[in-house]
This record gives sequence, structure tokens and C-alpha cells, in this order.
Amino acid sequence: MADARHRRVEGELQRVLAELLSRDVKDPRVGNVTITAVAVAADLKTARVFFVPFASTHDPQKVRAGLTRAAGFLRGEAGRRLGLRYAPRLEFTFDERVEEADRLTRLIDRAVRGEEP
Repeated sequence: MADARHRRVEGELQRVLAELLSRDVKDPRVGNVTITAVAVAADLKTARVFFVPFASTHDPQKVRAGLTRAAGFLRGEAGRRLGLRYAPRLEFTFDERVEEADRLTRLIDRAVRGEEP
């Protein structure tokens, strides 16, 4: 039962954070960001938020700095919107899985066409 609640909190937190980032965060370092996943600790005290800058001219470290700066606001708003007594502390991590998947897809496409890497 707790596992279902845990997954539901992760999904709702991802949805709320994506909405807040698109509408309410005005930091120019953040720009357009896609939240790819949220992993909440078993005790619900911390949440690792995986992000990818979407068509951004900023490097991921600058985007992460902007997100970290807005973490207090995001934590408070997410807690209020989700009705959580204690909102988890947010830790932002650049999601490298998307770039790795793109690299592997390109390698597979080359192999299918018979090209050398």
C-alpha cells in the first residue's frame, strides 16, 4: 500500500513541478526544462528531480543552478498543491539517460545502414 502512495507522490510531484517551472519560475537560467522523472526517498523527505534543458542555450550546470535557487519556492508550492504535511527537499540532477539513448539510437541506425561508427 505504501508503495502505491510512493509512486503516486512521485507522479504528482513531477506533474506539479513541470507546471510550476513552465508558469511561475522566471529565472532566465532555467528557461524551458523537461522534468523526466522524480525519485522520492522511502521516508518522503527528499526527492531527486531529473531534468533535461529543452532547446536551451544554457548548459545543464547553469540550469541546475537556477533550479537549485528556486528549490525553496518549488518545494513550498508543491507541498501546498499536493496537500503534503512535509514537502520533500528537492535535489536537481541532469538526466543523462536521454543523451545516452540518443547516442545509442544513432549507433543502431548507422549499423542498420552499414556505416562505420
